[in-house]
Formats: sequence, C-alpha cells, structure tokens
Amino acid sequence: MESQTAAQVVNFGKSIAVPSVQELAKEPITNIPPRYARPDQDPPICSDDTCLPSIPVIDIQRLFDGDSMDSELDKLHTACKEWGFFQITNHGVSSSFLEELKSQIIDFFKLPYEEKKKLWQQPDNHEGFGQLFVTSEEQKLDWSDMFYITTLPLNLRKTDLFEKLSPEFRRTLETYSMEAKRLAMEILDQMAKAMRMDAKEVRELFSDGIQTMRINYYPPCPEPDKTIGFTPHSDASALTILLQLNETEGLQIRKDGRWIPVKPLPNAFVVNIGDIMEIVSNGTYQSIEHRAMVNSTKERLSIATFYSLKLDSELGPAPTLIGQNNPAVFRRVPIEIYFKEFFARKLKGKSYLHFMRIENGEDNIN
Repeated sequence: MESQTAAQVVNFGKSIAVPSVQELAKEPITNIPPRYARPDQDPPICSDDTCLPSIPVIDIQRLFDGDSMDSELDKLHTACKEWGFFQITNHGVSSSFLEELKSQIIDFFKLPYEEKKKLWQQPDNHEGFGQLFVTSEEQKLDWSDMFYITTLPLNLRKTDLFEKLSPEFRRTLETYSMEAKRLAMEILDQMAKAMRMDAKEVRELFSDGIQTMRINYYPPCPEPDKTIGFTPHSDASALTILLQLNETEGLQIRKDGRWIPVKPLPNAFVVNIGDIMEIVSNGTYQSIEHRAMVNSTKERLSIATFYSLKLDSELGPAPTLIGQNNPAVFRRVPIEIYFKEFFARKLKGKSYLHFMRIENGEDNIN
C-alpha cells in the first residue's frame, strides 16, 4: 500500500511554459522569431530519396506463424541491432479505429486557444500542452506544440487533466492506450526471445510499465530551413510506438552519419528502440537519434506512445545478458530517479545515455 501511495504523488519533471507555436503560425509572419532560429542543425544529407535506404518492415503476424516465425524474428533482431527503428504491419489494431483516433486528435488541436489554455502545463508539472525540456527563458525552442500525458499505470495519471478532456476523446485514448500496451508487450516478448533473454525477466520488468503519450502538432513554417520541429534526440523509453496522423513527412533518423527520412506506411506503426532497452539489452540493441523537420505549406501531426519499466523497478542490464565474458556497460539506477534526471536536462542527442554508461569499469554516478 505504501508504494502505491508514493506512486500517486510522483512527479517526473517540469518544463517552463512557452507560447503556442500553432497560434504564432496563424499570424501573417514571413520571418520566424529569433528564439526558434536553429542554425546549428544539420541539413538533410540527400534531397533525392532514391539514394537513401528505408527502415525495415516487420509483419507482427509472421512472428506467431510457425512457418515464418524464425525468419521474421531474425529480421526483427537485425532491425533492432542495426537500425533501432522499424515499421510494423498486421498489428491487430483496426484501421477504422485508427481513423477515428486520427480524426479526434485533429479536432483536439482545432480547439479554441482559450480551451487549450485550460490544458496548458502547470509550473510544477510538464503534462499538458506546451514543450518539454525547456529549462531556461533563453533556450531555443522547437517549431511545434505537443500535448503530453501519462496514461499507465492508472494510479500515475493526473486525474484533473484527464477529466478536462472530452468524454469521447478520453474513451478513445483509453482504448488506444490498451492497444499500445498490448503491442509493446508483444514486441518486447519477441525481442527477449531474439536475445535469448529470460521471458519471465521481461514480464517482471514491463508488465505494469509506465506508459506516456506525446501528441505532436507541427504547423507550417515560413522559414523551415532555419528551424526544427523536434530537436535531435533518443527516447528515454524502452519502446516508442508512433502513429502518423496525416500524410506530411518530417521524421528523420540518423544512421551512418546521414539523416534518413521515414516514410510511414498506411495504418502501420513506426517503432523505435529507446535508451531503456539499450540499457536492458546491455548495448545489444541501440537507441537511435531522430528529429522532426517542418515545411512551409503543410501541418504534420503524430502521436508517440512511450512504454517503459514499472515504477518500482531498478533499471540496468538484464542479469541473464551479463556475465564474465559480457560485463555490464551501464550502471543500475531506480527507474524513478532515471526519469527525473532525464526530464531535468536540456534535450541533446544521446547525452543522457552516455551519463548512464559505466566508464572504465567503474560506476560514474558521481
């Protein structure tokens, strides 16, 4: 009972409130404000998509089909080791439900600004409308708005924030939350199988895992080459399941020194390895830096669902994956401390994962 009480008051972080980019983009501006100017960003490596490879595609049903499961599992294992990103098809979430979800999220961002302000981030917590990882008033900002919310476990939810959503949207998010959890657990089980990790170990770590959602809105930008929709980063989660809500592309991943655009397949999910899975796998699977670009004519919307360990667990390499010939390369830390440290930092590439790494065989916690 004590652990549940503690979980109810947990707060993973806060972020300084910022103006709405969606509202800013409605103004007839020709130049972006200086705070959104990002001359430090790498330009696209190749404008001709034919010169770039595509991320792997995994058919979830083939992972459970006796005739194809071994070859599809090998395909998943290779995707996790060499890419850190893949798309999944035949995932069991109905296309009609996904269309309903997309429609409701589009309407959600069409809410009047006065209504959105009721859902804006509060000074003591980063859930709600705004941006994450804003630690100073001078910090450069992304050309995007987001709505961030904790969905699982139930006792971690900000009830007051949920109750401000329309009943219809709340029900749809509830359903989507359970579908995303089911998919995450299926994929994690298969990853454990591919790495020859103890299946029981995976279930104990993830079955009551923390799930959060980030709904993203990237407005058209008058100077898209001078800003960025989402700063390059790797995710803190174990797995991220992304659903693109319209046809506008913008997601790019860094592979072999190049930024590769991701072209989402219709009704497919884009899945990526997060820092937690790199740590649990002791580096066998690697999280990958990614970013979101914007354009001058079209908005882009997406919903990312992050799935992580359960709150009272300790994060570190899985015991069944380390030994005398394969020492741990990451330190161990309570998951609550891990998230609080992550959200207290300015977002920058994979810098937080480097902080978790054991250097020269010694724990670098100090």
